[in-house]
Amino acid sequence: MARLQNKVAIVTGAAGGIGLGTARLFAEEGAKVIAADVQLDLLQEEVKKIQDEGADITALELDTTSEGDWKKAVQKAVDTYGQVDVLVNNAGIHYPSKILETSLEEWNKVMNVDSTGYFLGMREVIPEMQKAGQGSIINIASMAALTGSGAAGGNGTAYSAAKGAVRSMTTHVAAHFAEESIRANSIHPGPIRTPIMGERQKTISKDNQDVVPLPPHHGEAVDIAYAALYYASDESRFVTGDEMVVDGGSLA
Repeated sequence: MARLQNKVAIVTGAAGGIGLGTARLFAEEGAKVIAADVQLDLLQEEVKKIQDEGADITALELDTTSEGDWKKAVQKAVDTYGQVDVLVNNAGIHYPSKILETSLEEWNKVMNVDSTGYFLGMREVIPEMQKAGQGSIINIASMAALTGSGAAGGNGTAYSAAKGAVRSMTTHVAAHFAEESIRANSIHPGPIRTPIMGERQKTISKDNQDVVPLPPHHGEAVDIAYAALYYASDESRFVTGDEMVVDGGSLA
């Protein structure tokens, strides 16, 4: 299929996990992809595999907390492919610290990557989408933005706060740019087996059996990638300000 034929997408955090799964799926569906990550060596290795399958995908080093890096990333997309149709804000970090154990340094680091990085990406991409007369912004948030209990209970204070900010920014952008056909939607994953989970992913199925009713009690990166594919495609052309929860029924 070619659900994203002729669309140009920037995907952050694309060296692994949800970002890599999304970049790969988008490329398979016909998109021209700028795959961005701060881990350039790992990113290039993964992108080469996708290129070898015939996809049009470019690796780009990007520190999402850097204003300058974002300007270069958007310009790279325009210089290479002529436009930017889709942005997937995904790059993030995670600490499980609860509020009494959270240092100011940890708080600032998480907020900078998981919230400010998303803000910078949207701010730099929107002018190009305005030129094109349309666009789709997809922000990977978390069920931690919706609840502090259940399967989300293992998330730290800073992470939950940052993802809550992402949720609010998404609806703000959706409301203010709808008339220009620029859509913004957020995806709220539940427990997903990705590198960000570290050692926790080895026991994630067992630990979540009581709070994630749908077997195998955790998701995979591709489950989020398919949600992003819907928002990136014209199938969701009348959808903006939406929040898609992909959590195996945790919030049901």
